[in-house]
Amino acid sequence: MKDPIILPSKKTLTPTEDSYWKDLLYRVTKIGTELEVAPPKRIKRAVFEEEINQALEPSHSLDKLGCNGVLDVTPEHCGIEIRIIGRQPHFRKLQEQYSKIFQVLQDKGARPKATCGLHFHLLTPGLGEPVPELILANLWNLTRRYAPELKFITSGGEKRESLCRRRNHNSHLEMVNLSPGMMSIKEIKTALKKSHRVPEHQNFLNLEHIDFTETGDIFPFHIEFRFPDADFSATAITAKTFLFLAMLLKAVDLSQYGVIHVGKVQAWRRKVEILDELSNNQGNLAASDTSGVTDEMIEELRQGCYELLDLLAPTFNRFIDNPALDILTALAEQPISLMRCAGYDWTEIESILANRANQDEIGFDETDRRLMQCIELGEWDNLASPDAWRWHAARNLYLTPQSLERRLQELDKLRGLSWDSRQGKMVFQS
Repeated sequence: MKDPIILPSKKTLTPTEDSYWKDLLYRVTKIGTELEVAPPKRIKRAVFEEEINQALEPSHSLDKLGCNGVLDVTPEHCGIEIRIIGRQPHFRKLQEQYSKIFQVLQDKGARPKATCGLHFHLLTPGLGEPVPELILANLWNLTRRYAPELKFITSGGEKRESLCRRRNHNSHLEMVNLSPGMMSIKEIKTALKKSHRVPEHQNFLNLEHIDFTETGDIFPFHIEFRFPDADFSATAITAKTFLFLAMLLKAVDLSQYGVIHVGKVQAWRRKVEILDELSNNQGNLAASDTSGVTDEMIEELRQGCYELLDLLAPTFNRFIDNPALDILTALAEQPISLMRCAGYDWTEIESILANRANQDEIGFDETDRRLMQCIELGEWDNLASPDAWRWHAARNLYLTPQSLERRLQELDKLRGLSWDSRQGKMVFQS
């Protein structure tokens, strides 16, 4: 992180509290989405809505995931809104779920127009205690500090002069001026509620669903990232889900020290300048006018994205069998908006991103499965060292040392591997 500045706080987390809240929030946080799409041209919205309802079979219950994980399909200003039930994130299952949904939408001719958004809700159902205010303060300021980069990496427009949808329904105007270094989160929420410039629920980071204890801690904890543009890439949406989860968990880590600051004055002013160019109401129809976003600004945004992802990288390491960081790094270099500007269609975009995530069980053969079974059941134990274990495994599986090592590397990505010296064997970490 460039020029990190930490604002002091009287209520920092201890290392034990940090470990507790990271583990707890990782376990209880569910991330659902609201996906807005437009009907095909010359098809009435009501007809389209009924077709999507029949195809996606919504469960109409938060307690029932249903066959597609869809809660309901409702009318929206751009066409329809599909509410997708929050669930504990798992990369492969989410990718599979969104792939099924997008296949239906593409078969029905749905379109993600500039009027369409994609809102990510972080919810904590079943959490029986308030979240320390400092955690949300850090998440708020992480979002502020990297707002231009977050807008860039989630942009989905199809022209260089309209990279993002317009600011109206995901406005940063209030957020950039409200600092938890000067105000409590409760005071920030009150300011957002009273704003005449931005309706409360249309803020870049929406706090309308949270409430507070007498001490100012957060209960319930439910926030909404409103700024991403709608897209039709299952892999991209899955990766963004983990981006927001990683930001939440990083906010816990930062709460051991105080509140992260947005940065030095000149650097912060430059960020706000770029954000204004990315997100405004000056474009045609429902798009931002991004004609003022220069190549120099694009490169600054890329570097800022890399900085954010480098900061979050240790957090991504706790996600097993999860290529989200690789996908996000690709999107930092070329977000969906720039891919669409280059002429790629939705099928091609998904193919490009999915190929970066393609370490899958379909690549495992019977030897891999036998190797996994032997590790899982501890069939090869009481060996003197990792090298002795590898020699024993290679001999039993009729593999060369090089072939065994390649297979172990893939298993390490999938499950995590470590040496248990007490038992004299390799063990899975998850």
